[in-house]
Amino acid sequence: MTKNKREPASFRDPSGYIFWKDNQLYRQINLRYQSEYDLLMGSGLYQRLVDAGLLIPHRKVRVEPFDADHAYLVIHPEQIPFISYPYEWSFSQLQDAALATLRIQKHALDYGMSLKDSSGYNIQFWKGQPVLIDTLSFEILEEGKPWMGYRQFCQHFLAPLSLMSYKDVRLSQLLRIYLDGIPLDMASKLLPFRTRLNFSLLTHIHLHAAAQNRYAGREVDLSSPKGQIQERGLEEGIISSLESSVRKLEWHPEHTAWADYAATHSYSDTAFNRKKEIISQYLDRLEPDSVWDLGANVGEFSRLASQRGIRTVAFDFDPGAVELNYRQCVEEGDEKLLPLLIDLTNPSPDIGWHNQERHSVYERGGAELIFALALIHHLAITNNTPLEKIASFLSELGDWLVIEFIPKDDPQTQQLLASREDIFSEYSQPDFERMFQRYFHIEDVEEITGSERLLYLMKKK
Repeated sequence: MTKNKREPASFRDPSGYIFWKDNQLYRQINLRYQSEYDLLMGSGLYQRLVDAGLLIPHRKVRVEPFDADHAYLVIHPEQIPFISYPYEWSFSQLQDAALATLRIQKHALDYGMSLKDSSGYNIQFWKGQPVLIDTLSFEILEEGKPWMGYRQFCQHFLAPLSLMSYKDVRLSQLLRIYLDGIPLDMASKLLPFRTRLNFSLLTHIHLHAAAQNRYAGREVDLSSPKGQIQERGLEEGIISSLESSVRKLEWHPEHTAWADYAATHSYSDTAFNRKKEIISQYLDRLEPDSVWDLGANVGEFSRLASQRGIRTVAFDFDPGAVELNYRQCVEEGDEKLLPLLIDLTNPSPDIGWHNQERHSVYERGGAELIFALALIHHLAITNNTPLEKIASFLSELGDWLVIEFIPKDDPQTQQLLASREDIFSEYSQPDFERMFQRYFHIEDVEEITGSERLLYLMKKK
């Protein structure tokens, strides 16, 4: 990261912002937020949320603020190893983030505070759990004032989850287009009629959307259901209703292309176990502090790293595979593995204000070691990407590379070629080695017993 620079994505809240100094992340809290911050810290709410694993911890520091004229103090939050965005999460990740947001709001009400927004971008996955990273999200509770985060919660969480559950899981990608959440009128139109028979969805999406349209351009508060001010302010009933709505939504990943990886991969047991053994040897040899597993599927090989305590991000384009990977992480309590929905041929770009508000997946980091396992034939043959471009791309991500070469006569490659002309005259082991040696030193090559596949360990030049 650039030294002494204000984070471009942190500009919307006048209460404060994130900045970088000497490659460390800090948050300036402005004078206008002094009362709210003091109540957050003095009331016990901060400690309760931190103890519950719902809020990222921080400490006050004596660091020169970025803008001294407006600064109250500077805090140093614990840094999240890799920032992810809602359109990169599986169904259950988005669901868990929604439920965490509602739990935070419930706790806040107990201490005379409330979330003033409910942005999905304020939630990150840290130690395997969704946590709030925006310390400035709280406001002092005012009687008679509706929950200001209600509309945003419906757009960022309830609407996409409902569309994923009732229509198509891929509709989560609408969040990549609509950065303030999926418009409720759009969600209402896309959802099937039977959702109007569901009282919670009728209230929080369909009637909410109708109220927004009815009162558009008029001075009416639409942050609460039907645009009506709540007599008793932030009522627990709304939060409980939303929580029930979110919990009841389901999505089952069995029918996606790669979700049944264990039953459909082309390895024999001998080859599969040998591949694990070789990768384990490389991990023990290198002892990397971080791994990116590109095309990770359900995370079989990602776990070889995370179970060694290595921070690991597992990318895959298949929603079912990412969903199953995340569910296993939760079941096993894996704090080091983060599964994400990323299509390497069309990865998350720089978007938002000035194309700087949400960063591309590659700008958010890299890793010391990159896994590219059972991947190159998909990039080279399915997507017509030349080997040289693949090698150049991988060299930009990390210092070390474990890559699997799958020859043309492999069953998986033959399946890719079955319905198209073989125009890939330069897809061969000699061509592969020649192209990759432009960017890497080949440190080791191992045959995967029981197959014709090869595993390479390479070091970036």
